[in-house]
Amino acid sequence: MKISLVGFCFCVLSVDGYNRDGDLKPMDAEQFREHAHKMVDFIADYYKTIENFPVLSQVQPGYLRNMLPDSAPNHPESLDDIFNDVQAKILPGVTHWQSPNYFAYYPSNSSIAGFLGEMLSAGLNIVGFSWITSPAATELEMIVLDWLAKLLKLPDEFLSAGQGGGVIQGTASEAVLVVLLAARDKVLRRLGKNALEKIVVYASDQTHSAIQKACQIAGIHPENCRVIKTESSTNYALSPDILCEAIAHDVAIGLIPFFLCATVGTTSSTAVDPLLALGKIAKSNGMWFHVDAAYAGSACICPEYRQYIDGVEEADSFNMNAHKWFLTNFDCSALWVKDRTALVQSLSTNPEFLKNKASQANMVVDYKDWQIPLGRRFRLVQDWELDPFTAFMDLICSTSVKGEDLDNLCWRPAKSRGFELRGYYHSLTPDISMSFPWKLVWRTKVLPKDGKVLLMEIEILLFGGLCRIASCSVIGLDEMRDSLRDVNGDPLCIFCIVKVFHFVCNSYLTTEFLSLKLWMVLRLYGIENLQCYIRNHIKLAEHFEGLVAQDPRFEVVTPRIFSLVCFRLLPPRNDEDNGNKLNNDLLEAINSTGKIFISHTVLSGKYILRFAVGAPLTEERHVTAAWKVLQDEASVLLGRL
Repeated sequence: MKISLVGFCFCVLSVDGYNRDGDLKPMDAEQFREHAHKMVDFIADYYKTIENFPVLSQVQPGYLRNMLPDSAPNHPESLDDIFNDVQAKILPGVTHWQSPNYFAYYPSNSSIAGFLGEMLSAGLNIVGFSWITSPAATELEMIVLDWLAKLLKLPDEFLSAGQGGGVIQGTASEAVLVVLLAARDKVLRRLGKNALEKIVVYASDQTHSAIQKACQIAGIHPENCRVIKTESSTNYALSPDILCEAIAHDVAIGLIPFFLCATVGTTSSTAVDPLLALGKIAKSNGMWFHVDAAYAGSACICPEYRQYIDGVEEADSFNMNAHKWFLTNFDCSALWVKDRTALVQSLSTNPEFLKNKASQANMVVDYKDWQIPLGRRFRLVQDWELDPFTAFMDLICSTSVKGEDLDNLCWRPAKSRGFELRGYYHSLTPDISMSFPWKLVWRTKVLPKDGKVLLMEIEILLFGGLCRIASCSVIGLDEMRDSLRDVNGDPLCIFCIVKVFHFVCNSYLTTEFLSLKLWMVLRLYGIENLQCYIRNHIKLAEHFEGLVAQDPRFEVVTPRIFSLVCFRLLPPRNDEDNGNKLNNDLLEAINSTGKIFISHTVLSGKYILRFAVGAPLTEERHVTAAWKVLQDEASVLLGRL
C-alpha cells in the first residue's frame, strides 16, 4: 500500500481496487467542488419547489423500512442515485419546517447565511473543547455572544469582559440543565450534601418540560419540583403572589428554595412572566434566577419588544434560541451567565492530557467546562458482545434513585434473554467538596444454579444521569457467559450494589464552530434587516388574528404578543366536552390536507389551536390561504353536527 498526502487530500493510490478511478475519496478538493455544487443545486431546487410538498408528512410509521435495502452497499454508489432516493423515498417522509405554509410549534429558521456558516463550520471541522484546540472558535464565540447581548441590551454582567459571559448550547434544554447543575452545586457547597433532598425548584405549569427533565438528571427529588398553576386572569403568566406563598410554605416545613425558572414567551401561548417581580423574590430568598426566552428572545432585538425582558438585570442566567426565529440554522442556543465560575466549578475537567499553559494560567475560556450536551447515548454494551446485559445497563440509566442505606434501597426488576436483573442503589448524593458528575463502580454477583459466585466490576462515569462506560474489569467473565447460556429460560438474579466515588469530568468535551453561523447571520443581514424580519412575522400574525376575530364561529383565546395566535372553533351550545373533540377533529382535518400544518395546546382544560408565523418564506398570501383552509374544514365539521 502506498499513501500519499497532498495538502488536505488523503489518497490511497493502489489497494486492489479499493479506490478505483471515479470513486469518491475521503477528502479531495476537486471532488468536493463538483459534488458540493450538485448538492447546492439540489437544495436550491428544493426550496424553489417546497410549496409543492405536503407540509406535514403523510407517510405511515415504518414506511421507509420496505423501501431501503437490509444492509449497506458493498461498493460505492453515485451521488445521482442518492439524490433520486432522496426525492422518491426520503422527502415523502419529511415534514417541511421551512415551508411557507408551516405554522406549527415554533419556527426553526434556515437562511442562506446560516447555510453558509454551517458549510464553513463543517469544512473546517474543528473540535473546539478548549481554547488551544482552536483559539478562533473560542474567541469568536465570546465576541459574537457579546454582540448579541448588547443587541438585546442585557446587563454588562453578562458580557465576557466581566465575571460572566455567553456560551452557545445546542438547545434551551441543555441551557437550563447546565445552570440548574451550577445552582445545585453552589447551594450544596454552602449547605452540605445532605441538603440535596431539601432543595426546591420553582416554575409555572407553562414552563417548558425541559425543566422537569433537568431536575430528573440533576437528582432533584420529584416532590421538590414546584409546578405552579397559572390562570387566564394573568394570561398564563406566573403570579408573584402565588410564588411567594409556595416559597413561604416550603421554608416553613424546612425545605430550601434554590432555583426559579421564568419564561418570556411560553410554548403554549407566549405568556410572559413578570421578570422584575420574580427576580426580586428569587434574590430575597437566595435563589438562582433563570430566564428562558428561547422563542421570544429574538423579538427583543426590536426596541418596541425589549420591554418584555425588563427585569433581566435580576437574572443569574438568560437564554434564547437563535435557531428558532433568528435565521440561524439548528442548533444554536445562546446562554449567558453572570458568574461563569459557577458553571466551571460544576462542570470542569482537567485531566493531564488536556492541560496546557493558557488554560493553567487562567488566561482563556475553555467552553468544555460550560456545557453538558443531552444527546449522548449509551451503546458500549454491544461492543463487549454482552447483549444480555443491555437490560442491565438500561436499568442503570433509567431507575429512580432513592434512599441512602441498604435497608431502604429501591429496586426495579428487568427481564432480558432468560434472566432477571435486580438493581440495588445507594443514594447518588456527592461529597460537597467535589463537583458532579460521579464515578461509580458496580460490583455484580452472578448466582447460577451450580452455586458458582462470579464477580464483575464495571466502572461507569455518570454525567448528571447520562452514563458512559469508562473501563471494565471482570473476574470469571467466560464462566459468567457460560452460566448465562446454561439457564435454559430459568431466570438468574443479578444483584447490583453501587459504591460512589468522586470524579470530576464532563460528559462530552467537543464543541462545534457554532459561532460561525451566528456571526455570518449578523454580518450578512445586519441588525436592521433582522429587526424587519421579526416585525414582518408579527405583522402577519396580527393579520391572521384579525381574520379570526372577523369570523363569529371562532374566538381568539389569549392576547397575541408576538407571532403566535391561540384560537379555537366555538362549539355548539351544550357540547359535552366544551369543544375539545371538535377542535381536535379540526386540527386533524387541516393537517391531513397537507396544505398547512398547525399544532395545538391545552389551556384551562380547553383544546386550543396554535398558529405560529415564522418560516422565512411565509408571506401574507400564505396566511390568507391558510385561513381559507381553516374556514373550509370548519364548515365541513359544523355541517355534520
